[in-house]
Amino acid sequence: MNKGLLIVLSAPSGAGKGTIIKKLMDDDRSLKLSVSATTRSPRPGEVDGEDYFFLSREEFEDLVKNGEMLEHAEYVGNCYGTPKGPVERWLEDGLDVILEIDVQGGAQVKEIMPECVSIFILPPSMRELENRLRGRSTEQDEVVNARLEAARNEVHRAEDYDYVVVNDEVEVAAEEIRTIIAAEKHRFSRVSSIVERVLIDA
Repeated sequence: MNKGLLIVLSAPSGAGKGTIIKKLMDDDRSLKLSVSATTRSPRPGEVDGEDYFFLSREEFEDLVKNGEMLEHAEYVGNCYGTPKGPVERWLEDGLDVILEIDVQGGAQVKEIMPECVSIFILPPSMRELENRLRGRSTEQDEVVNARLEAARNEVHRAEDYDYVVVNDEVEVAAEEIRTIIAAEKHRFSRVSSIVERVLIDA
């Protein structure tokens, strides 16, 4: 059995990454979405092991120290990261795993697992991104402006990714990602064992 693909998906806030991932997951039940770990307390309705792995700071730091995190960062006094164990088990089982992470986390994952497939999702334009963020009507202007500034910085990091997909329409963007995944499954480095098997059976 060939190993599954590790797919790193990053995007600025408001680019529609979560909506695309939901579409991909609904259409392909064999896809796995990695669950992050955090030291923050659960919010009402959140389930341990589904929304996050909720850990103490000591537990989290032990995982980092033992090299058991694919990526990690601290944000507003809490730690966030991707535990390596579940991801590696799914990959060994031949399942494709999506990591929904920011550009800093993406860089860390590429360092540890350079065979990953990294995809950056862009909005059609910065103007459209601003319209989406302001259309939520859930955040004050200064928060939206901060998100837009962060988005501009993140878009500059798109060049670090293997592929770029523009999310103008969710279905089209999801189909483009499916095409990327299908193509990557036929990359020679991933199917060399099949070539060897064919030669042995000659």
